[in-house]
Amino acid sequence: MNLFCNIKLAAGYKSLSQKTRILTENWVLHNSYCPYCGTTSLYDFENNRPVADFYCKNCLEEFELKSKKGTMGKIITDGAYSTMIERIQSDNNPNFFFLNYTKEWKIHNFLIIPKHFFTEDMIIKRKPLPETARRAGWVGCNIDMTNIPSSGKVFLVKEGQPIDQNIVKNTFQKTFFLRKKSKKSKSWILDVMNCIDSLHKNSFTLDEIYQFEASLKEKYPHNHFIKDKIRQQLQILRDKGFIKFLGRGKYEKLNS
Repeated sequence: MNLFCNIKLAAGYKSLSQKTRILTENWVLHNSYCPYCGTTSLYDFENNRPVADFYCKNCLEEFELKSKKGTMGKIITDGAYSTMIERIQSDNNPNFFFLNYTKEWKIHNFLIIPKHFFTEDMIIKRKPLPETARRAGWVGCNIDMTNIPSSGKVFLVKEGQPIDQNIVKNTFQKTFFLRKKSKKSKSWILDVMNCIDSLHKNSFTLDEIYQFEASLKEKYPHNHFIKDKIRQQLQILRDKGFIKFLGRGKYEKLNS
C-alpha cells in the first residue's frame, strides 16, 4: 500500500477542497479494498451522487469518503440533512471512510465506520443557508462521532501503519449482526458498548456498568427495568465475542 497521494493530479487546482477531493479519492481507488469481502478494487460512482462515493462490484457495499488534513475531530461536516436521514432510514446507506493526511499528503489514518453504527440522533441539522446564499434555504448536517463505540472504528491504516487485511476484514464483519437488529435493539447495544468504552479499562464489573443506569433511564424513560436491559446487552456482547464473562459479575473486553 502506497501511503502517499499522487500530487501530480492536483496540478492546476487552487482550491484546497478540490485538491483534497481529487487526491484522496484517487488514493482510495488505487490503494484501498473492500473491508467486507476483501476485493482488491473499489469503483467510483458518477459525480455528484447524493451520498456514496465508491462501491464494491463483488458484494455491492457502498462507501462515502470524508477527508481532512490533520486530525478528523469529533464533529464531521456532511451534505444535505434530509438526504442523510433518508439514507440512514433505508437499507442502502453507505459505510463511511474517514481519512487523515499530513501536509506532505501522506495518509496518517484511514478507517471505516460500518453503516450499522449510524443512528439518526448522530446526525445534527445545521441552520438553513441565508437568502443571500447561492443555495438559499439549503439545510446541511454534521455527523457527531462521539457516540460511535471503539468497535465501530475499523482502521485500515493507523498512525501511518497499514493494518493486516485479514484483521480488517474480520473486525468489519464481526459487527454485522447489528444490521439484523431492530432500531431500538441496536440502540441499546450501542449504548452499552459506549458505557463499556467510557470506563477506559479492559476489565470491568457489572456494578460499574450499573453506574450508567440514570443516564440510560433518561434516554429510555419508559423502560422500568434498566438493569435487566443492561445484563441482556452484556450477554449479547458476550455471545458475539466482544467481552468475556469471568464470573462473579466480572467481565473482560476482548480484542476485535
